[in-house]
Amino acid sequence: MNTPTTLYIDGVWQAAAAGGTREIRCPADRSLVAEVSEAAAADTERAIAAARRAFDVGPWRGTTAPERGELLHRVADLLAERAEEFALAESRDTGKRLVESRIDIDDCVACFRWFAKLAGVDAGRVVDAGSADVVSRVVHEPVGVCGLISPWNYPLLQTVWKVAPCLAAGNTFVLKPSELTPHTSMLLMGVLTDAGVPAGVANLVLGAGPEAGAPLSTHADVDLVSFTGGLVTGRIIAAGAAATVKKVALELGGKNPNVVFADVAVTDEAFDAAVDNALNAAFVHSGQVCSAGARLVVEESIHDRFVDELVRRAELIRLGGPFDERAETGPLISAAHRDKVTAYVEQAVSDGAVLRCGGRWGEGDLEQGYYYLPTVLDGVRRGSAAVIDEAFGPVVTVETFRTEDEAVEIANDTVYGLAGAVWSQDAGKAQRVANRLRHGTIWINDYHPYLPQAEWGGYGQSGFGRELGLAGLGEYQESKHVYQNLRPAVTGWFGGTDD
Repeated sequence: MNTPTTLYIDGVWQAAAAGGTREIRCPADRSLVAEVSEAAAADTERAIAAARRAFDVGPWRGTTAPERGELLHRVADLLAERAEEFALAESRDTGKRLVESRIDIDDCVACFRWFAKLAGVDAGRVVDAGSADVVSRVVHEPVGVCGLISPWNYPLLQTVWKVAPCLAAGNTFVLKPSELTPHTSMLLMGVLTDAGVPAGVANLVLGAGPEAGAPLSTHADVDLVSFTGGLVTGRIIAAGAAATVKKVALELGGKNPNVVFADVAVTDEAFDAAVDNALNAAFVHSGQVCSAGARLVVEESIHDRFVDELVRRAELIRLGGPFDERAETGPLISAAHRDKVTAYVEQAVSDGAVLRCGGRWGEGDLEQGYYYLPTVLDGVRRGSAAVIDEAFGPVVTVETFRTEDEAVEIANDTVYGLAGAVWSQDAGKAQRVANRLRHGTIWINDYHPYLPQAEWGGYGQSGFGRELGLAGLGEYQESKHVYQNLRPAVTGWFGGTDD
């Protein structure tokens, strides 16, 4: 099918009411991908109304949990069949390598299958009331209408993390993807319809946050808003949702420590693995990952050897577009974002950081895209902007420690708390440090893997709520206690006499 270029509201592809449009260009070479509709608040309000009707009076509310599970399995099957089409669309929008987009689509299929399985067995639980004359149950019901706002770095994956549990729980939704990367969300609407999702259950609006996205947090007919993105926008969404006291789930990024102990240098194999994973932690998808290991926290005694090798390998990383088979990472998402990363590095150097490599735009064949070379900033000062602020680009800062306690103190010295890692050949030490780190995901001797079965989310200003895992479904449910007395009788609490 041809990729639609309109909004999807109440089962109908339609243009924005005011006729607004936006050009989508590939950040690898600035080529035109497509022109898509640009919604305004009025379009989003129409989508909310459609989702409200579908939830309140449509057939979706009457579906059983096993039926929703079967539907999500059909979605997974259709997505798997069209995986290459989705991967191509993802790479054109984001500029990421096609091989990375293919992995992302496979992960999306796995996510749908996980929540399909959960939906199929979600029967609540019986509570022991201490009496044979009472049946007491806790049941799970859908929240209602959900506003789902997803980011540009993993457009389909972050969307699926929301859509799959939302539908599994029996909700309806309005999805607003990033205005920079809309196409896989658009394709997903077609897959959901083909799988049998009724009209009005799944709605899509395209456009910028202040116009198209704002009603999702402020409108009284929206019962939950789930947002993945930056801290500043997250605060605005939380404030907007407060007036109607709707449920809110926020995943707002992080400043993630990758703690490396000196004992990784005991063997060449362990040292090589730690350096290799430090590169992956910082530079996969050009660092445009909320859980990127942007803070290398390395034991002082191996600092020189470790950082020298990290720099050597970082300088060898090949940049290129989605279809360059030799490329190892791609461009930044936009000129504005590249400018932001540039300013971050310049400020860090001004504050005393030592620029070991990178720190400049791509040249030659890369000049047509928004490329920024992998960058290592050594000798950063604790408490400096380089350590505190999130660059969200291919930049890693280096800090050192001498003791286990100091390593933990440095790693936890952030307002964020999304993810982190510990590298050590001492299993006991690794577990002790992992237990003390205040971050939502901790990897030991690894970096970046996640599982649909395991919760994802952060501490502190990385947000609240969880995606994936059992809690990921729970975000989209309300728990109701149903207490039934099988032998009702007079309580005798009040006399009820005429004396």
